Amino acid sequence: MSTFSIEATINAKWSEGHSSYSPGSAEELALICIDLLVKELGTEVARDFIQQAFERYPSIVDAVD
Repeated sequence: MSTFSIEATINAKWSEGHSSYSPGSAEELALICIDLLVKELGTEVARDFIQQAFERYPSIVDAVD
């Protein structure tokens, strides 16, 4: 696993308000992305989208079989 840091500022705006984020790690960035996906698409559609993204990365169990 590689070690790196993220330097970014994310400004999200929508009709009801706005949010600013400054993730410092991949985990923080992922949480921000999930939060924004759910706000944009709703829970179920966001979940389906994320599931499709994970299908590109087979699990270790799949690779062994």
